[in-house]
Amino acid sequence: MKKSKVIEELIVIFWLFIIGSIIGHIFEMTVVLFQKGYFESRRGLLYGPFIPVYGMGVVLYYLILNNIHTEKKTKIYLITMVLGGITEYLFSYIQEKVFGTISWDYSYLTFNINGRTSLLHCTYWGIAGVLYAIYITPLIAKIKDKSDNEVLRWITVIAVGLMVLNVIISWTAVYRQTERKHNIPPKNRIDIFLDKHYPDEFIDKIFANKIDV
Repeated sequence: MKKSKVIEELIVIFWLFIIGSIIGHIFEMTVVLFQKGYFESRRGLLYGPFIPVYGMGVVLYYLILNNIHTEKKTKIYLITMVLGGITEYLFSYIQEKVFGTISWDYSYLTFNINGRTSLLHCTYWGIAGVLYAIYITPLIAKIKDKSDNEVLRWITVIAVGLMVLNVIISWTAVYRQTERKHNIPPKNRIDIFLDKHYPDEFIDKIFANKIDV
C-alpha cells in the first residue's frame, strides 16, 4: 500500500473514532436525561465529550464493512450487531481487569453475557450500524477527498497528540485512584501529581457511573 494511501486510511480511522466517541457521548447523556430527569456525566475520558467504546465500534464498522462491500441493510445490521457486542464486552472486561471497576452491568437483562453486553444492546449496535451505513459512510468519501490537504493533516496530527495525552492521563489517573483505594502510597512524582490534581472527587464526578467490583 502506498504511503499516501496509508495516511489517508489513518486520517479516516482517527476522525471516525472521534465522531463515534462524540455521538456515543450524546446518546448516553440523552438516555441518562430520560432515565433520571437530569444530566449526569457519562464521559469515557477525563477531558472532552468522548466515549471510546463507541469510537472503536465505529472504527470496526468501517474496517469490516469496507471489506465486505454490501449495501444490504439486513446483513449490515447482523454484522454490526455482533461487532458492537464484542467491542462492548471487551471494553468492560479490560476495564474490570485493569482498574477493578465496571461502567455498565446488564446482568438484570435476559440474554446477557456476563453482564457485559446483552441481546438488547447488541440490537442497538445493529441499528447504529445501519445508521452508520446511511449517514456516516457518505462522510468517509469527503474525508478521503481532503486527506491530502496539508491543513487537515496538521490538524489531525495535533488532534491525535491531544487524544493520546487525554487517554494516558485518564488511564493513569484512574489506575492511581485504584491504588489509593488499596491504600498504596505514591511511589514517585507522577503519583504525587495525580493525587494532587486528580483526586477521587474529581474522577468520580466525571465517571459517575463507574462501579467498584
